[in-house]
Amino acid sequence: MTDTPDQYQDIRDAVRDLCSQFPDEYFRKIDETRGYPEAFVDALTRAGWLAALIPQEYGGSGLGLTEASVIMEEINRSGGNSGACHGQMYNMGTLLRHGSEEQKRKYLPKIASGELRLQSMGVTEPTTGTDTTKIKTTAVRKGDRYVINGQKVWISRVQHSDLMILLARTTPLSDVTKKSEGMSIFIVDLREAIGQGLTVQPILNMVNHETNELFFDNLEIPAENLIGEEGKGFKYILDGLNAERTLIAAECIGDGYWFVDRVTKYVKDRQVFGRPIGQNQGVQFPIARSFINVEAANLMRFEAARRFDAHQPCGAQANMAKLLAADASWEAANACLQFHGGFGFACEYDVERKFRETRLYQVAPISTNLILSYVAEHILGLPRSF
Repeated sequence: MTDTPDQYQDIRDAVRDLCSQFPDEYFRKIDETRGYPEAFVDALTRAGWLAALIPQEYGGSGLGLTEASVIMEEINRSGGNSGACHGQMYNMGTLLRHGSEEQKRKYLPKIASGELRLQSMGVTEPTTGTDTTKIKTTAVRKGDRYVINGQKVWISRVQHSDLMILLARTTPLSDVTKKSEGMSIFIVDLREAIGQGLTVQPILNMVNHETNELFFDNLEIPAENLIGEEGKGFKYILDGLNAERTLIAAECIGDGYWFVDRVTKYVKDRQVFGRPIGQNQGVQFPIARSFINVEAANLMRFEAARRFDAHQPCGAQANMAKLLAADASWEAANACLQFHGGFGFACEYDVERKFRETRLYQVAPISTNLILSYVAEHILGLPRSF
């Protein structure tokens, strides 16, 4: 809410300046037409923001997840939606931390320049959801190729990405000692795969979030597209998931500040019964509580990002940051909509658009109930509930 300068102020100012070129009307039109903000994503790419995590030797900025989270926060705080492009940030971790030198040199410079987009990650399946170890998509080695068969769902930005990170089972679940073993990570070149064994079926949804169902029918990919060691994919992808949850937390924090900013300005000006409605404690208190909770979530976000950047265990912090931030942004969204009254439902105020967008994060990329189960079992030591 306050613009107190911090150590990331230069990043904030630069991202805000870029975002000012894409005002509310731009994102409102994109939402109305169920479009994709190509011009906005291209501008972010040209400015180098989507290559923030790529080391300088490969053409990126060499920044940490902390700085990346500030970039995502500022996009949402400016009224945009990072969901159109955040995949490139958190998908990067799998390639950066576990890819071979050859893979890094092949892909990272082109991703940094914008020649390639790495916006998509294929993990979730229709029958397994977040029970990742039960995935049924298989990758079978045949000579110098892997043959992929299976199905994925809720796979975002496939239509606006050149590359996808894919998790598939390379050893049957019945043949492994631990259920988290036997899965592998691959890079899939979508330009070669679509129509050649990969079918993409778009899923229309209330958030105008480009997401899809994928069908793999004997899709062949080069064996060299395996990232890291075969069978270790689940361990590798956890890095990406922790980064994803931390970045989503930052986006929710950006949303939370947007809602608080908008409603605070509105209730100062809106006159009912001869006085601004912001003078009433029934209006003040929900807004104040929303702001307090956004600020608290902000602290947990920075702790999760700090630990990730220091290569320390951060699963607990990433999960808690995501839950706190998603709850705080949803609380702020409800206050903002409520105190705008009927105008909150009018598209021209942008509240209803942002309201829909931030509601997604109660469900994705991991539901709040699963985070509570994780904390109960892995932090508090309570019996596993499922």
